[in-house]
Amino acid sequence: MPKIKSHSGAKKRFRITANGHIMHQTQGRRHLLIGMSSNRRRRFRKDNMLNAEQTKTIKALIPYAR
Repeated sequence: MPKIKSHSGAKKRFRITANGHIMHQTQGRRHLLIGMSSNRRRRFRKDNMLNAEQTKTIKALIPYAR
């Protein structure tokens, strides 16, 4: 049986934790930051966790990640 290719875009954007959760960077962090409050910009630094439905989708795109 041949190996399944991983989705290149998903490899770059998501990471899987030891418990199997999938983390991604917060959206809205690229530009127009000058008009945002410093508290809001600080919140953007944290990574977010996907919900259960989205996790199933991403795990199918990255088959060999833990």
